[in-house]
Amino acid sequence: MKYVDEFRDPDKARTLVGEIHALMPRIRRVGDRPLQIMEVCGGHTHSIFRYGIQQMLPDEVEFVHGPGCPVCVLPMGRVDDCVAIAERPEVIFTTFGDAMRVPGSRKSLLKAKAEGADVRMVYSPLDALAIARNNPEREVVFFGLGFETTMPSTAMTLMQARRAGQANFSLFCNHITIIPTVKAILDSADLQLDGFIGPGHVSMVIGTRVYDFIARDYHKPITVAGFEPLDVLQSVWMVLRQLADGRCEVENQYRRIVPEDGNARALAAVAEVYETRPFFEWRGLGSIDHSGVRIRDGYAAFDAERKFSVPNVTIADPAACQCGDVLKGVIKPRQCRVFGTACTPETPLGSLMVSSEGACAAYYSYGRTETIPA
Repeated sequence: MKYVDEFRDPDKARTLVGEIHALMPRIRRVGDRPLQIMEVCGGHTHSIFRYGIQQMLPDEVEFVHGPGCPVCVLPMGRVDDCVAIAERPEVIFTTFGDAMRVPGSRKSLLKAKAEGADVRMVYSPLDALAIARNNPEREVVFFGLGFETTMPSTAMTLMQARRAGQANFSLFCNHITIIPTVKAILDSADLQLDGFIGPGHVSMVIGTRVYDFIARDYHKPITVAGFEPLDVLQSVWMVLRQLADGRCEVENQYRRIVPEDGNARALAAVAEVYETRPFFEWRGLGSIDHSGVRIRDGYAAFDAERKFSVPNVTIADPAACQCGDVLKGVIKPRQCRVFGTACTPETPLGSLMVSSEGACAAYYSYGRTETIPA
């Protein structure tokens, strides 16, 4: 396949859906519980709703939406830290656009900007570094967040900043790692997962071999998937075929992008700049050991957390918000008490309504928006 239209071919989709339905009689189920497949990545959640993939599948197969949207799992206390840095008069605070509306306990970065803080949207950390070069009298902070997908670009930007001696540039590091997170989900007593659709963009960096423990230790099949509708449908078929065959393996549907051992150059940059934090707080999930990274001592001069004093306080989500239960797959977004009423993309109460990759935003945009009474 060469063109994106080929990954959206209706005839191929119908063939895959037929193959999926044909597999169902061969799969052993426990009682009446549907087979639950977790798509870890928020990009997959978006594709599932955009293309109506859930509606194509047998009733016995159900998607569980995982915590693979980095904006969605950003804890409220870290947003408050961003605002505290951004409101300093000497600072230009730069960030990706989808992080600007994540609510903190007092305000979002967008509201801080409206009140006079110099908050600027950028498309890459290199854009932020260019702002630092053009404003030598100001401190420029880049809000680094995301899984291993975005770690290499911020790492290489810090490496470039150090080579150039760009002393007025720093990174507020909120990068997180996927493997401890998946393990925490697998150890959760709340879930009964039957398989995984593995993240495509993250795996482009870290490879597929790192998921071996899912099949070996937890006896769950996983297929790393691309993001087009045929990618997702084929990946579901691959997971179900493993279940029908009684196998638990790591399979790679996204071979055109994802290598088994990842991207060596990207991983080398990550290893040079970052080290693992003992623990990191996740919105709705609590503290997960070794699930975040911080900047190594060799790059301490470019660490905004050391350069500026931040509150770094853990703050609970609003009582009405059930983002944590949605992130863990315990409930669907429309089962949240405030979904589509107090919490909408225009007025988000929870972070899952902010990013386009958030499960709640995907439900709101593409799914049924009526609420279920609490």
